[in-house]
Amino acid sequence: MPILNKDMTLCISLAARPSNTGTRFHNFLYDELGLNYIYKAFTTTDLPAAIGGVRALGIRGCAISMPFKEEVIALVDRMADSARAIDSVNTIVNDGGVLTAHNTDYLAVARLLASHEVPESSSVLVRGSGGMAKAVVAALRDAGFTAVTVVARNETAGRALAGLYGFGWQADVGALTADVLINVTPLGMAGTDAQAVSFPAEAVDAAAVVFDVVALPSETPLIRAARATGKPVITGAEVVALQAEEQFVLYTGRRPTPDQVRAAGEFSRQNS
Repeated sequence: MPILNKDMTLCISLAARPSNTGTRFHNFLYDELGLNYIYKAFTTTDLPAAIGGVRALGIRGCAISMPFKEEVIALVDRMADSARAIDSVNTIVNDGGVLTAHNTDYLAVARLLASHEVPESSSVLVRGSGGMAKAVVAALRDAGFTAVTVVARNETAGRALAGLYGFGWQADVGALTADVLINVTPLGMAGTDAQAVSFPAEAVDAAAVVFDVVALPSETPLIRAARATGKPVITGAEVVALQAEEQFVLYTGRRPTPDQVRAAGEFSRQNS
């Protein structure tokens, strides 16, 4: 990484609980491509002041995490199609004081559905109703999927999300099966839910593709169960790497190679 200097371009992230994942990913690629950039994670209790700082100080890019993804909309100047599609922001690009909001989670999910060649005719169960679930459901709708069911215990949130995109809602997986299973809950995430499997074995057996957005660990209990039955899988590590790649391109104008993205993703998961 270049020695800190007055011409260095700064990119940051704002999150309630900052992690090293994005910091390591972006700084790895800055070093790999020889860019005079640096990336630093922050938290804030004053979002308007923080975004004002992005604008006033010429900070090039700002990644936005929960709980700021919707609150920040009122503080930007423009909404790119990816953010407008779901009224949620995870990336801001500063062009001379003009702040444009994007959502690279949405872009990453759309790219993964296409690159894994998931048929649009597939039936889909999406478990979860939070912000990332919104990105997933919107990407499914915009890719042409029609047989989608949102599974969420919170009836208000689940019905609202499903209804927003013209899909169905169920409170529990129960005996439901589908061609594609997508987990967008913390089940399987490192911590208290680390051993939880988000879909029952019968649903995994009946599925053609299993997708888990949980990134840490990348091999969740659901992904391990799917691999054990020979099912094609899409992992949360892929989502994180692709959304971060899209952020990197927006900030720098440079597209790293797939091998560079893969190496940056592996590096970012070390001691994150």
